[in-house]
Amino acid sequence: MYLLCFTAARDQILLANSYFAPNDRAISALVAARECGVRVEIMIPGRHLDVKATRRASRSQWGKLLEHGVEMYLYQPTMFHAKYLVIDDRFLSLGSANFDERSFPLNDEANLNVYDPGVVQQQIAVFRSDRRESRRYTLEEWQNRSWKQRTVERIYGVLRSQV
Repeated sequence: MYLLCFTAARDQILLANSYFAPNDRAISALVAARECGVRVEIMIPGRHLDVKATRRASRSQWGKLLEHGVEMYLYQPTMFHAKYLVIDDRFLSLGSANFDERSFPLNDEANLNVYDPGVVQQQIAVFRSDRRESRRYTLEEWQNRSWKQRTVERIYGVLRSQV
């Protein structure tokens, strides 16, 4: 469903998720959306996170997203456990699904899909509010990671389907 949503987006994709470890198909779909002019914003936990392995596995994959203009935001004030997707100003999916290879096919997750413009606008306002409490993560920052950090992330990246 998420891949279909990425393909259907015309204006914006707002993705907030506490466990963001996209597979290659998801990365390709997000990049394809950017290449079609869709604004893509991803919000994930900042310094307060409970599963560091997921972040390490995920960050090894961020370069392709950042190179194509995907905006990534690290939520700062506290633990960020939101899990939702907004497409344009018409569709919202929210629930318990994490954005990783285990959650979608294996875990018993449930999301509610909403096609109500009023509800969608409220969630967009929540995203924008949370974005003000976030720090944008840049391509330059990703490229300037230490060799030690890159090595650890590559190891975790190989195992990302298991974290």
